[in-house]
Amino acid sequence: MEFTESYKQTGPCCFSPNARFLAVAVDYRLVIRDVLSLKVVQLFSCLDKISYIEWALDSEYILCGLYKRPMIQAWSLTQPEWTCKIDEGPAGIAYARWSPDSRHILTTSDFQLRLTVWSLVNTACVHVQWPKHASKGVSFTQDGKFAAICTRRDCKDYINLLSCHTWEIMGVFAVDTLDLADIEWSPDDSAIVIWDSPLEYKVLIYSPDGRCLSKYQAYESGLGVKTVSWSPCGQFLAVGSYDQMLRVLNHLTWKTFAEFLHLSTVRAPCYAAVFKEVDEPLQLDMSELCLSDDFIQGNSDAPDGHVRVRYEVMEVPITLPSQKPPADKPNPKQGVGLMSWSKDSRYICTRNDSMPTAVWIWDIHRLELAAILVQKDPIRAAAWDPTCPRLVLCTGSSHLYMWTPSGAYCVSNPLPQFSVTDLKWNSDGSCLLLKDKESFCCAAMPILPESSEYSSDD
Repeated sequence: MEFTESYKQTGPCCFSPNARFLAVAVDYRLVIRDVLSLKVVQLFSCLDKISYIEWALDSEYILCGLYKRPMIQAWSLTQPEWTCKIDEGPAGIAYARWSPDSRHILTTSDFQLRLTVWSLVNTACVHVQWPKHASKGVSFTQDGKFAAICTRRDCKDYINLLSCHTWEIMGVFAVDTLDLADIEWSPDDSAIVIWDSPLEYKVLIYSPDGRCLSKYQAYESGLGVKTVSWSPCGQFLAVGSYDQMLRVLNHLTWKTFAEFLHLSTVRAPCYAAVFKEVDEPLQLDMSELCLSDDFIQGNSDAPDGHVRVRYEVMEVPITLPSQKPPADKPNPKQGVGLMSWSKDSRYICTRNDSMPTAVWIWDIHRLELAAILVQKDPIRAAAWDPTCPRLVLCTGSSHLYMWTPSGAYCVSNPLPQFSVTDLKWNSDGSCLLLKDKESFCCAAMPILPESSEYSSDD
C-alpha cells in the first residue's frame, strides 16, 4: 500500500460517484481534488461552515448543507460560475439529498413539517407534508424512477410513492407499524422493506402497490430490530437485533433460513479463524544497525511506540471482551449495530455493540462463521471493497486492518500522529480515504490476485 501525505479537513469528505474527484470540507470552503494527484481542481466558498456534502449521481453537481444557518448551496464542476442557494426561511432545513436524476434536491424542514423537491432546471417546487424523519424514511428505486417517502399523520404511518419524473404522487398506503423506523427498496425494485422502532419487533415487506407480502417478528416483549440491510444481489435480507442475533431471510418465502448468534465465548466445534491483534516489540540490534535520528524520532512519536502490530491466530475456546450495558440508560450498547454485505453477497460482517472490539464475518454460502477479528480498541468503521471480498476496518489507531478469504493482516500508516478514525472506499476500489480528527490522506490499494495468499503478520 502507498499512502499520500496528509491534508486539512474540518468536516465531511467523500469521493464522487465516477471515482475521479474527492470533495473535502475545510471550514467555509469546499475543496475539490483530483483523486489521482490530489491537486485542487475547484474551490468554492460557502456562506457558513459546511456540515454535510453529497455528490449528484452524475458527479457534475455537489451540494453542501449549511445546517447552522440553515441553508443549502449547490455547485457545478463543469460550470464554476453556476451556483444554487436554497433557503426554507423560518421552516429551516434539517437534511438534504439528491434525486437520482441529479437535477432535483430534496430538503426536509425542521420538525418534519414538510419535504420539498427543488428543481435545478426550473423554479418548480413540490411539497410532501409531514415526512416521518429528516435523514431517514426516503428510498429510491435502483432505476431512479420512483421514490418511497414515509409520512405520518393522525398517529398512523404511511408510504407515499412519487414519480421521479413528474414528482406526482402515484399512490399512498398505510403500513402496520407503531413507529416506523426506516424504509428501503429491494435491489430489484420489486419490494419495499420497512421496520418498526426498537420498541416493537416488526419487519414488513410490501409490494409497490401497497400489498403486505410478509410480516416477520422474531420475538416479543423486548427491544427489537436495530439494523436491516438487503444483500446486493437482492436474494437475502439481513436483520440485526438487540438480542445479539443476525437473522437472514430469503426473498422467495420471506422466511428465516439462517440465524447467527454472537457469543461472548467461542467454543469448539468452530472452524472459523480467530485473529487477535497483538503487539510485537521491534527487536533492534543497535550494534549492527546504524539508525538515523529521523527513524528513531519517527518511531518514538508513533502512537504505538517501538512495536509492530500483527494478528495472531487463536485457538478455541476463546472469550471475547464484552461489556454489560447499564439498565438505567437509554440506547443500550448491545445488539447488532454494524452490519455490511460484501459486493458478491457471499459474506456479511457484523459487530455486536456489547463486544465493540470484535468484528464477525459470516459466510452465507456455507451458513457458518468464517472469521473473527479481535482488536485492541473498539472498531470505529468497517467497509467492504466495492470490487472484491476484502474488508478494511479502523479502530482510531495508526493502523489499518484487513481481511480477505485468504487471511487477515495489519498495515501501518507511516504518517506521524495520524489516527484513522473513519474510512471510505472509492467506487472503483482503487484507493481508500482515511480520516483523522483534522486531516485526511489516501491509500492506494493493491489489486488482489484471484488466488492471493496473505499471512497474519504485518
